[in-house]
Amino acid sequence: MIGKSVATATPAGAALPGIKAPPIAHARFAIGDVVRHRLFEFRGVIFDVDPVFANSEEWYEAIPEDIRPDKEQPFYHLFAENAESSYIAYVSQHNLVRDDSEEMIDHPAIDGLFDSYADGRYRLRREHRH
Repeated sequence: MIGKSVATATPAGAALPGIKAPPIAHARFAIGDVVRHRLFEFRGVIFDVDPVFANSEEWYEAIPEDIRPDKEQPFYHLFAENAESSYIAYVSQHNLVRDDSEEMIDHPAIDGLFDSYADGRYRLRREHRH
């Protein structure tokens, strides 16, 4: 083949020499699940999932070292609430547990993304507007 280059393919999942593949993290929770923090008194509904840490280094370093989570795990965006307020939280999988209270989350942004609540989960709207 004159004038054409031939590329070689690496089989899916095969590591390239000298390159270490990161571990594959599996999300334990899904969008719409209601969860609570295992250390702090708040709960929330998941509205987005990052397969690994995807926030700023400044945010990460602000977490006390003795409770700072590993970056190589799923991180969840939550419409969160505690006894005083509603807010958005970013939490590692290690720090979340399923909330089995069957109580709805009282967050003003929920209605914009979810349309119903049943069996401990919120259901995404078929379409939403910004």
